[in-house]
Amino acid sequence: MIKFERVSKRYKNGVVGLRESNINIENGEFVFLIGSSGAGKSTFVKLILKEIEPNQGKIYLDGEDITNLHRRKIPYLRRKMGVVFQDFRLLPKMTVYQNVAYALEIIGGIPKRKIRSQVNMVLGIVGLHRKSNMRPHQLSGGEKQRVSIARAIINNPKLLIADEPTGNLDPETSWEIMKILRQINRRGTTVIMITHDKEVVDIMKKRVIELKKGKVIRDEMNGGYGYEG
Repeated sequence: MIKFERVSKRYKNGVVGLRESNINIENGEFVFLIGSSGAGKSTFVKLILKEIEPNQGKIYLDGEDITNLHRRKIPYLRRKMGVVFQDFRLLPKMTVYQNVAYALEIIGGIPKRKIRSQVNMVLGIVGLHRKSNMRPHQLSGGEKQRVSIARAIINNPKLLIADEPTGNLDPETSWEIMKILRQINRRGTTVIMITHDKEVVDIMKKRVIELKKGKVIRDEMNGGYGYEG
């Protein structure tokens, strides 16, 4: 699914994001990406999303070399991915239904009937089908994150990137979100979760990739959180 071969990224200000990193994530895996601030987690995500380019190395996604992908092809690449953010990033004037549907509408050419069917399906997965007409300000933090997840999976992506999805949530709500992410993973979607949530990582016992100063210092199956700080 994702393969980094000796990938390095140095920013113009001299900060090193990644140093000759080799990472291989198979289709259908659930992976926690951990590390302290500045370890390289955000750089890793931005490279996959083609928001930035590596200085050296090769990046493959779903078997395709995306290292030097033409800018015109980037929107099509991103349709293979869904992204869940810590701060939800919902459109405040739109309803739950509209927020999720919008992710399909901007693609264009999809019949309204199919959009309606897809939205209803993913709202069912995240348990929000009864709140489709509410707006973000009427929802709890956990419900907002569920909308964000629904929007991320509406296009049936092969890869879901969850960037600190439990960061703004209480422990009970965090576990509700983790159950949804686990369910999505069991449906065949590869999930990469960037997190500082020690309890979640320790209990879930999934694969853990730990970064420090741009290098992979640990890659462990059934791993725990491990690092201090």
